Amino acid sequence: MVQKLMATATTRMGLQVFTTILNQPYQTGRKVAEDFKSNMKIVFGSWLK
Repeated sequence: MVQKLMATATTRMGLQVFTTILNQPYQTGRKVAEDFKSNMKIVFGSWLK
């Protein structure tokens, strides 16, 4: 039911939402690559603050 409701969501500009349900449990405790954080460029807009 939630997937159907999410899939019907749209924005004023016409953006549509596509959903996928994972049937397997999410694996916890996984580690990222050693250099991932230093190479991943995340830019936060001022409107998020």
